[in-house]
Amino acid sequence: MVDCDFHDELEALATLRQQCRIVYRNAVDEVVEVQERIVDVYAANKADFLRLKDGTEIRLDRIVSVNGKPIAYCSN
Repeated sequence: MVDCDFHDELEALATLRQQCRIVYRNAVDEVVEVQERIVDVYAANKADFLRLKDGTEIRLDRIVSVNGKPIAYCSN
């Protein structure tokens, strides 16, 4: 599970409408890097996702880093 503070940071980036460098692992476990704007952070099917301006949806637990900051996970 993604750390609540990191989740809040993603929502703030969406609100600020600024471009982000997002590194994540796709469905075949390849590392993908994109430069795009986050437009939404939401929950669906018992998982958290973000949606980019270009329509790409990324499950939060597949993200490696955002703007060079590694994603944080809850220690529970």
